[in-house]
Amino acid sequence: MDLAPTQVILKPLITEKSTWEGEARNRYRFEVHPKANKQMVRDAIQKIYSVRVTNVATQNKQGKVKRTRFGLATGKNMKTAIVQLHEDDRIDLF
Repeated sequence: MDLAPTQVILKPLITEKSTWEGEARNRYRFEVHPKANKQMVRDAIQKIYSVRVTNVATQNKQGKVKRTRFGLATGKNMKTAIVQLHEDDRIDLF
């Protein structure tokens, strides 16, 4: 599968926990393409942000099922990646 780096990384996930991890542990979270693998995520992060990636962890999250007045509705499924950077590198998301 041949995707451009901007197609692999959909958006950074900015939450309280991910902000803390970025400052304390130099780990950043991104929403990635559902068919992207760890090597594709590593290459995309290195090209987009010009940093050195030491580790990539991915996880698939299933959308939650919620009850509405019209029946059941399912949220979207998403794949996230947690990227560990080299000690000297940082990503400024703000």
